Order: sequence, then structure tokens, then C-alpha cells
Amino acid sequence: MSVPSRDPFAPVATGDPAAPAMPDDMLPEERGSRFDDWSKRMLSTPARRTAWYWGAPILVTLLAGILRIWNLGHPSSLVFDETFYVKDAWTLLQNGYESSWPENSDQAFNRGETSGYLDDPSYVVHPPLGKWLIALGLAAFGAGDSVAWRISTAIVGTLAVLLLMLIARKLFASTLLAVLAGFLFAIDGQAIVMSRVAVLDNSVMFFALLGFGCVLLDRSWHDRVLGERVARLRAAGRDLAWGPVIWWRPWVLAAGLCFGLASSVKWSGLYFLAAFGLYLIVVDALARRRLGLGLWTSASVLKQGPATFLLFVPPALAVYLASWTNWFVSDNAYYRTWAEQSSNAWTGALAWVPPAWQSFLHYQQSIYTFHVGLSASHPYAADPLGWLTLTRPTSMWYASPDAGSPGCAVEPCSQAITSIANPLIWWAGVAALLYLVYRLARYREWRVGLILMGIVAGYLPWLLYTERTVFQFYTIVFLPYVILGLVFVCGLILGSPGDETWRRSRGISLTVLFVAAAALVSAFWYPLWSATTVPYWFWMLHSWLPSWV
Repeated sequence: MSVPSRDPFAPVATGDPAAPAMPDDMLPEERGSRFDDWSKRMLSTPARRTAWYWGAPILVTLLAGILRIWNLGHPSSLVFDETFYVKDAWTLLQNGYESSWPENSDQAFNRGETSGYLDDPSYVVHPPLGKWLIALGLAAFGAGDSVAWRISTAIVGTLAVLLLMLIARKLFASTLLAVLAGFLFAIDGQAIVMSRVAVLDNSVMFFALLGFGCVLLDRSWHDRVLGERVARLRAAGRDLAWGPVIWWRPWVLAAGLCFGLASSVKWSGLYFLAAFGLYLIVVDALARRRLGLGLWTSASVLKQGPATFLLFVPPALAVYLASWTNWFVSDNAYYRTWAEQSSNAWTGALAWVPPAWQSFLHYQQSIYTFHVGLSASHPYAADPLGWLTLTRPTSMWYASPDAGSPGCAVEPCSQAITSIANPLIWWAGVAALLYLVYRLARYREWRVGLILMGIVAGYLPWLLYTERTVFQFYTIVFLPYVILGLVFVCGLILGSPGDETWRRSRGISLTVLFVAAAALVSAFWYPLWSATTVPYWFWMLHSWLPSWV
């Protein structure tokens, strides 16, 4: 009786002891790895596969929530631009519009004395939605609780991790890569800090990412529906030079609503609306070319383009206008009665426009003028040209506790909230994006193009404003796409279970080492992301570049 070979790819023994042995160089090469064998055993039942499919993303989401909510109320003082957004959110709840505050009111607000606002309106340069989200926490817990200031932002940041995993699983068709994307996002410093501070950019990121997911879902929906309609028209003998118009694309409508929500938090959401509007036109043109339609370019622009525009842009505009509802119904909001003054009211052909709309459009023009002309000196202003290299992260808060205070046995000690990405994740992600640019030019892969479109929308427009006062933490809006690009490259390194054993094992080892190193870097940086008391020398260990101090 012959002994079975340990090599599963070896030929079955014939039992003939005289049969010649196969030369070693002709034996099939081993494939897969021990990890693959182990994962097959672990996922051998439907229940286990379901547990992995949902359980792993839920665990990563819980980790993200812990990192964002732990000790969220510290410091119990307004941090960075919280001085604007938290107080604006509170007066929205009380007066229905953003109201002014007396000079030096932050100290009283920090002590829980939150009734010092005035009836006079405050000039604000961002739409109201992000402040309404902050107001939800204030309504639930009261403005005197510092946790209330930040809890909405922390929840949004936690949900963004789950959303990124759902998008990554759809994009890569892999739960493993989805969990990897979520884990890297969960432990990244920029994502953690922007979820622990009550500013607006985290909400822009979330709604833009939600719109990105809708665009991703539309791609497969559109390909299927367009293909079916073209097939029916061909079967009927119809002329297909242009192809059909698809008037109902629900995911395009949903994407427009989401990008409208992003724009209702900050105007930077408009960049996503414009970039992905162009993307939808290009994707439609390429789909028509694949189906063999002769006039695929003009059909996409002139025939499908208007339908896509109507499904995409008006819903976004409607959401934006709806976010200003309280401004319209108020009698005392800033510029609300501007056009009711005879010297301001429009005359001539536009005199018919209602005064409220005249005032509103004047306010929007004023906001635009403010943004394009903003060039004030700030110690942590960061040129967008340096964002990709982490040249100047934003210090949002710093304190030096006295000796003997909790957590500080001897002087000197430090507490800091430094909005900086995990350097290893960020720099590796930027390198991955550079490779993706090459890969798009070389292979024209749609997944690569979609990921890079997120970078185009979130980063490239800022290069037009290198003289404007902007900050490194604005990069939170395109951080998810940096991570998706990094995970795409990790997927290439990992390979597949059908790869040669040496290649598969090496890919798994490299990926595990990178993820472990990233986790260690996050553990090293977390005290400086969460205002934890540390010795001054420990704080100084994080000054890897001179500009980081």
C-alpha cells in the first residue's frame, strides 16, 4: 500500500514500485500558505462565515468608538475652532440663528455659564448643517457638559469607519481588505483627533464618503441597466448610434443628496459634487463605448448628461437651501433683512426677486468673498503643497500641568491635541497613491480611477489657494481615499490563495508587519491625540520634523 504524499498537488500513486520518480523541477509548485489553510478551517461553516462577514467590521467599529469617545470630555475647555462652532450650535438651539457673544466669553462658557449670548446675530461663513449636528449633542446633554460639545462628532467619526469598510468590501470584494481599511482608519491620528474635537471637517468627510459610496453603487447599477436596454434596442432593430437615456438612476440621486449634505456643512463639499459629476459623465461615456455605440462621447455629454445633471445637482441644491431654513424663517439672522433697506434692494430686471432671496444671495456672495480673500497670519497655517508630506500639523490645544497634578508626578509635563495623521499610514498611503497614478495610466483600472477621484475632489482644488490660510487637518476629507489606495496596494502585495507559496507567504508577512508597525505608531502617538498627561520629554520624542513643534 502506497503512502500518500504530503504535497496535495502530487500525482496519485499507482502502486507500481518500479514507476520512475518525477524530477523535482517538474513537480507542481506549492501554492497558498498556512494562513490560507487556517482560514479555510476557521470559515468552514456558514455560521462562521457570517460571523466573520459582520463580526470583524463590528469589532473594528467598536475599537474606533473607544479610541474616539474615551475621555472625550477632556479638556473641559473649548479647543481651537470649537470657540465658534460649539457656541454657534448652542445659539442655534436657543435663538434659531447664530448669535454673537461678548468679548472673552470662552472662560465663562467653559465654567458652564452658557447663557451669556446676545440677541445680535453673528456673521458666520459656513452653512448651518454641521453646527446643527453639534447641537444634537448639546440638546441631549446640555451645553455645560464638554462631552456634549463633541459627542456628535465622535459618533460621526465612528460611523465613518464602518462606512469605509462597507465601501471597501464593495470595491475590493474582500472582507479581509475591508477590515484592513477600517482598522487603519480607526487607528489613524487625523481621524481620531477630528472625531474628538467639535469642528466641521469630520462631517464633510462623512457625507462626502457617503456620496462616494453611492457613486460606487451606481456604477454596477448603471452598467447593468444600460446593457439591458441596449440589448433590447438591438433586438428590436433600433438605431444605436447614441444609445438610450436612463432617466432613473437612484444612486446618482442619492449621491447628489449626500454631496449636498457635505456642502451644507462647508463649501468644500462642492468640490466633491463637481468632481463626481464629471466622473459620472466619463463613466457613462466609457460604458457606451464598451457596448459598441458609435457616438458614445456626444451621447454621454449631450443626451445622458442633462438627465444625469437633473438627477445630481438640483437635489444637492435643494438640500443646501433646506439647511438654511432657520435663516429664512428668522427675523434677526445675519443679513436676513439686508434687502429690505431701500439702498440695498435690487432694481431693474431683478427687482421682482423676493427680498428674502436677495438678502440670501447677498450673504452667499459675502461668504465667497471672505473665503477667497482669507489670508491671515496663523502659527499653524499649512500650505497645501506640504500636506502630503505632513509638513505642518495643527496643534489644537496644549497645556503644561503643574507638578503634583493628576498624572504629573514631576515637572515638566505636557497635554496636547495634535491633529496629525499616523505618519506611517500617511506616508505609505501617499506613496501608494503615486503608484496608483502610474497604474491608472498603465492598466486603466476603474477601481484605481474611482479612488483617485476622491483625491482629486478632496485635495487638488486646494492647490488653487496656496496663499490662503488653510490647515493640515483639512486633509481629513480625503483621508479615506488615501487609505483605500493603501489597501489596494496591500491587496496586490497579499496576492491570492492561488499564488505560489513563497509569494503568498511573503505578502502576508509584509502586510502583517506593516499593520503591526502602524498599530505601534498609533499607540505611541495616541497620548498626543487625546490630551493625555505625559512627561515633557515624551512629548518632545514626537517632534520628528522641526516643523512639528
